[in-house]
Amino acid sequence: MNISTSASAPSIVRTAIVTGASRGIGRSISLRLAADGFKIVVNYSGNAAKAEEVVAAIHAAGGQAIAAQADVSKAEDVQRLFATALETFGTIGAVVHSAGIMPLAPIAPESIEAFDRTISTNLRGAFLVLGHAAQHLQAGGRIVAVSTSVIAKSFPNYGAYIASKAGVEGLVRVLANELRGRSITVNAVAPGPVATELFMEGKTEEQIAQMTKMVPLERLGQPDDIARVVSFLLSADGDWVNAQVVRANGGFA
Repeated sequence: MNISTSASAPSIVRTAIVTGASRGIGRSISLRLAADGFKIVVNYSGNAAKAEEVVAAIHAAGGQAIAAQADVSKAEDVQRLFATALETFGTIGAVVHSAGIMPLAPIAPESIEAFDRTISTNLRGAFLVLGHAAQHLQAGGRIVAVSTSVIAKSFPNYGAYIASKAGVEGLVRVLANELRGRSITVNAVAPGPVATELFMEGKTEEQIAQMTKMVPLERLGQPDDIARVVSFLLSADGDWVNAQVVRANGGFA
């Protein structure tokens, strides 16, 4: 006897905004989603040349993309980003929030500037981007925010960064419930150590080697490792994954 199932979720509109897409994980996500058939809005904050390189790579592979400047911590910039996407492509089917910073500093009074800057970009930015995504995505849409597996490690000097990303994971779970009934999934992907400029900055070779040894697979992740997970969450195979944090970290945590 066959067991009947409910109707499948609406098909996703093949347009995606990727924040922080000019380099690192965001760049790889943009290229992968373009290969999957998405039209990409390549968001960047300050490096227009790098963003245009991503757009050019997508065009060279036969895809469609535009670059769109926006500081995700600024409400007017995020509003403009979504308006640009809608004006260019008509609809938005997915939003991948990858923009973020990682200044390292101890939890101390003299670190308050770094704390404020991190929370503004990483947490306020996520609140703004996810909020606009909730307003503009159609039924069947997908939202993915990039978090971090460092949350489980509590390394010294990571206080502001971990606080900001723990907040992002909280926003993801709440938003999934706020979007109940709209067939929109909201998830986070939490990378472990990934060989990007953001990760390498300020670390010695010894520190990088130590963190590499903490991964049971004994290598740093690559941006493409994370892009593949995001691709899955935006695919039909990811329909039933919602309000989750996928720790794509090689066993790091």
